[in-house]
Amino acid sequence: MSLIDPIRKIPTFFSEVKGELKKSTWPSRDELVESTIVVILSVILLGVFIGVSDKVLELVIKVITT
Repeated sequence: MSLIDPIRKIPTFFSEVKGELKKSTWPSRDELVESTIVVILSVILLGVFIGVSDKVLELVIKVITT
């Protein structure tokens, strides 16, 4: 196998990728906005949960060690 063989396959690869992308169903704008809002809210809630958990554990450790 030479170095040229994989290089010759590049156009075929991109052609197949283009064909597969045409088969995909893309979300509508409304679905995309809704999903984005869900992700942002989930990240915020997870951040708040981790922050609160961190403070509670910090207080517990202070009580135990003092």
